[in-house]
Order: sequence, then C-alpha cells, then structure tokens
Amino acid sequence: MNSTKTSSDLLEYVYDPVRNRLQSSVEMLSELVSQQPGILSELLDHVLDATGKLIRPTVVLLASNFHSNDDCDVETLAAAVELLHMATLIHDDTVDSSEVRRGKATVSSLWGPKRAVLLGDYVFATSAKFVCDTENVRVIRRFAETAMELSSGELREIESAYSKDLTRNQYLDRIYRKTASLFTTAAESGAMVVGSPEHVIKALKDYGYNLGMAFQIVDDVLDFDGKQAEVGKPVGNDLTQGILTMPAILALEQYPVNNPISALCEDPSDEKKLKTALEMIHNHSFIQDSIEIAREYSSKALDSIRNIELNRSRQSLEVLAEYVVDRRF
Repeated sequence: MNSTKTSSDLLEYVYDPVRNRLQSSVEMLSELVSQQPGILSELLDHVLDATGKLIRPTVVLLASNFHSNDDCDVETLAAAVELLHMATLIHDDTVDSSEVRRGKATVSSLWGPKRAVLLGDYVFATSAKFVCDTENVRVIRRFAETAMELSSGELREIESAYSKDLTRNQYLDRIYRKTASLFTTAAESGAMVVGSPEHVIKALKDYGYNLGMAFQIVDDVLDFDGKQAEVGKPVGNDLTQGILTMPAILALEQYPVNNPISALCEDPSDEKKLKTALEMIHNHSFIQDSIEIAREYSSKALDSIRNIELNRSRQSLEVLAEYVVDRRF
C-alpha cells in the first residue's frame, strides 16, 4: 500500500474482506453480557468495552478465506480466540497488579484480585466452550496447547523478573509463549477449521508465528518509546516490573560490564538506577535495533504466505504484517 497511509488506514484495509463476519463475532461476545446476571454482567461489560483492535480474530477470519468454509464455525472460532486473549489479559493484570489496561482501569484495580481471577477463569472457560462448538478435534487440541503455552509464558516471565542473565533466546521463547502462540493458533486454526490443504495450514501457521513475534517486540519497544495515552499503561512499566525485553537485552549484550540495567536488577527499588537505565536505552540505538529485528520477523511472515493463493485476504495479511511494525497505538 501507499507509504503515506496511516496506521488506521492500514487496519481498515485489513478488515475489509472480513468486516461483516468480524462484526458477527463481536456480537457473540456482546451477547455474553446480556445473558449474565448481576456482577458478572457488569464485569464482562467492563472488559468488553476495552476490547482492542481485534487483530487475532481478524487473522482467524482472513486465514479461513483460502478454502470454502462454514462461516458460522469460523466466526465462533474467532470469538473464542478473542475470549482467550481477554482471559490472559485479565489474569496478567491481576498477577502484575496493573492499574491500567488500554487507558482504562483494570478489573483487579476496581473490583479486587479475587473477582478478577474468577472473571478470568470464566472468560477462559467460555472461550473453551466456543471452540468446542466448532466440533473440530484438531482445532480444540491446538487451542488447549495454546492455553498451556500462554500460562507457561506468564510463569517464565515471573521467574525471570530482574534476571540480568536473561538471554535473547530465553526472551524469544517467552514472547512466543505469551503472545506469538495465540497469533500462531489464530492463523493455523482458521485454516484448519475449514479443511484447508496441509501446505496452506503450514504457511499460515508460520505466518502467525512470525507476525506474533514482530507484534510483541514492537509492543516491548512502545513500552519505552510510546506515550502513556498511546500504550495504555505507564511508559517504562516493563523495566519497572523487572521484565527485560529486547531493547534491554540488546543493551546488556553490548555492555555486559557496569551496565545500569544490571544495577537496577540488583536493586529494583532505586529510582535513580531506573532513570539511568532508561536513559541508557534512549541514548543508544537499542530501540531502533529492536524495531529492525521486528521487521525481520514481519518479512518472514510475508515470505510464509508468498506461495498461497493471491486473493484479497492474502493482501490483508500482507498489509497486517506491515502494520504491526509501523503501528502507533
């Protein structure tokens, strides 16, 4: 597309082939609110009101368009993927004691961690019910594996907090589990549920993996380089929580001795050390270098689908790979 297009323009182009079916998936989510009594309805309404750009369900729907399909199953699967994503965010915010998500107060900050955990469990169980409605055992199995990967990714993030010895490979494995696994499943299962040929399923699975890796690396960059209104949480929050991401890892790789990030890991309560660590990242090329790594994953995503049918949905997937690197929230 034209390089002058804004991020918003790119997304509108991405949505076009599946806009009506995406709306049907969103309506399935909205029905959950009206069907529930009392506090559950209130809690669900709060999290659904903070729904993001629906990229993952969009990937499901686009991936289904390379083979004839039963729209209802695909729309249900798209809703299931978004619900699983929502459940992980609710749990993550609770574990991290986050006050804000996408510019709104989190469930745990408004209603407390007990209700937040139970809501996350409810949303997760609902996502499982939705995916079971597809009656596709292969998709159901992949969905269960993804839930395991998401949980293990969160555990690894907790375990590695303030670890100055975290390697790039360990970081990449963590972001696969926490983020790219769901993108992978969105693309792969969208092709699976409609009975696409194996080479198409494999191509879309690889696309989802690389798209998800690029997405999370850029997300991590925005934590340093964005604005709170754009990111939806305080800038520098990851480093404050001891979560080392690509810019910090590149800094540690290049300067293994007397690095302020290492000093912060040893004494995380020292605000001066935090400020010095943030200044180091901003005063070098680590942010731009991280973007270039994300761009490499985006390029791999494009390569993954180069040999499948060139239709309007493939064009949307190609533009989405561009969007995830160049986006601003």
